[in-house]
Amino acid sequence: MKRPVRILLIANIVLLCSFFIFATKNSLTTTLVPTESEDTLKSTVKNVSEFYQIKAVKIPSNLNFAGERLPIEKPDVKERIDRELLVNTYWQSNTLLLFKRAHKYFPIIEPILQKNGIPDDFKYLALIESGLQNVTSHAGARGFWQIMKATGKENGLEINDNVDERYHLEKSTEVACKYLNQAYLKFGNWTLAAASYNAGQAGIARRLKAQMVNDYYDLLLVEETARYMLRVIAVKEIISHPKRYGFEFDLEDLYNISKTKTVGVSSSISNMALFAKKLGTNYKELRLLNPWILQNKLNNASKKKYYLSIPE
Repeated sequence: MKRPVRILLIANIVLLCSFFIFATKNSLTTTLVPTESEDTLKSTVKNVSEFYQIKAVKIPSNLNFAGERLPIEKPDVKERIDRELLVNTYWQSNTLLLFKRAHKYFPIIEPILQKNGIPDDFKYLALIESGLQNVTSHAGARGFWQIMKATGKENGLEINDNVDERYHLEKSTEVACKYLNQAYLKFGNWTLAAASYNAGQAGIARRLKAQMVNDYYDLLLVEETARYMLRVIAVKEIISHPKRYGFEFDLEDLYNISKTKTVGVSSSISNMALFAKKLGTNYKELRLLNPWILQNKLNNASKKKYYLSIPE
């Protein structure tokens, strides 16, 4: 066979093979890749229960704190409140617990706020500060209102190894009220007063001066303080309108404060368990109702008059 003919034959064979390979690959691709209609069909099949839905939260236009309006026309404020509404709506277990505890403790907090001229909305500060639990922060703040040791002592709370009145709900609420009234006098509005509960009055004042603004929502702040008021407002909104955010419960599902009576004590108690037994209760009940007592004794060297709650 002449050389030119042989070359032409080889070229034709190569071309034919290439065509066959391309056709085969294209056929496989067509088989493996879903058509548009198949893809559309698959997108309607849920990967979860047919009844499970995650919806965007609509932001109400009238959100406020203590009558001071939330400026949701500011894009960053709108995004920040959206985040807090979403987090607290869809972290269902935690928020449901807040409903339950609020029903138990708000009736104690509300009249103390009112007596001290503090807007009722400030009860939501305690709710986000501690979840209405006697917790201790990494910085050492304690109780429902997360009061630091120095602040508590400056405001007349007894704090030592035997007694810590930051865990006394009524007394710690009084201290919080005193702080908030001072902050309001300093800043002239309740939003900044509330923000200073998180960042301190000096910290808020310093940032207002440095950034040459006079409004919380115009401040650039560290994340915790930047989120603080948005969290308060979001929790207020959800707790105030449970069904709007999908929370369903009956009155009996909520927690209630125990019925108690008060006993005055002006001497030391060497054994709280024995003392409790004599009063017809037990050590556990006594400590749960009086969490400010830290030990199985009450030193009381100064013969101070204490008032203990015991079951009726």
